Amino acid sequence: MKLMPHTNNIYRNSIIANARPGRERYIHPVLKQQRELFFGLIRIHVLVHASHEPIFGLAMMEELTHHGYRIGPGTLYPLLHGLERSGLLKSALKSVGGRKRRVYKITNAGKKALEKAGDKVDELHHEIHEEHPRELPAVTGRRAPTRRSTG
Repeated sequence: MKLMPHTNNIYRNSIIANARPGRERYIHPVLKQQRELFFGLIRIHVLVHASHEPIFGLAMMEELTHHGYRIGPGTLYPLLHGLERSGLLKSALKSVGGRKRRVYKITNAGKKALEKAGDKVDELHHEIHEEHPRELPAVTGRRAPTRRSTG
């Protein structure tokens, strides 16, 4: 995969590779299919942080950058609104330093969803790091028998 120097105008099609000391930060182009996978992980990150304290967009963008994701406001805010429409987050306008800021808190449904997601992430992590993952049944090329209805 070709690495490109870090630029500020790339959000949706990239993630930032964690920089090593003394090295320039690089971004990796991300295919659309990979991006969809990362968005699932980003949603989980958002719910994790919202479960600990109220969150707002700019702070989440900075936190996600810390985890190696480069996500802009045009991607994050629709994601937050979608989590709110789904009932996983609830927002309120708060006055912070004389300015209005939309702050998000996790809902009970969000807590339950996060707990289930955590179980799935744990299971997936275990499977990814197994030396010999469980084998799937071999493909034989034969069709599975179909049920016949009676009557």
